[in-house]
Amino acid sequence: MDTGLIHIYCGDGKGKTTAALGLTIRCAGRGGRIIFAQFLKSRDTGEIQALQRFDTIAVMRGKGTPKFTFQMTPAELAQVKDEQTRLLHQVLARCRRETPNLLVLDEILPACSLGLLAEDEVVNFLKTKPATVEVVMTGRNPSQRFLDMSDYVSEICKRRHPFDRGIHARIGIEE
Repeated sequence: MDTGLIHIYCGDGKGKTTAALGLTIRCAGRGGRIIFAQFLKSRDTGEIQALQRFDTIAVMRGKGTPKFTFQMTPAELAQVKDEQTRLLHQVLARCRRETPNLLVLDEILPACSLGLLAEDEVVNFLKTKPATVEVVMTGRNPSQRFLDMSDYVSEICKRRHPFDRGIHARIGIEE
């Protein structure tokens, strides 16, 4: 790959992270090097356990959020913002240093839309990223700036979900 493009997997449906994982596995299967970064998530999931088995996939995660941002005190919100920003800086520095084939920024879109990450900083990185790095961003509500600079935009629409009937995440399926 000599031209790294930008992907967005967005929408209210299940499968945004799953789509990013599929591309991650495809890239790894062809010998690619990947940085898979997760924002706002910290639960131990099957996909993270699987990714950690690959030598060519670096998993980078911060701390998840203890509750919804609208429930947080100003001090809690500031702490989460600091943690997410620290993770972003580590991820971007590693990307510039190692120039992987694929960089996945899972849940970065809501981190930006909620004000937990500076969108300007992410946009600047996308404009100046190493030319060969393919970038995937996931989450709900991408800004128009992100949409405009992306080469792929795939929206996953929820038509039905078991959670609506009170069925919570199941190990091996949703986590």
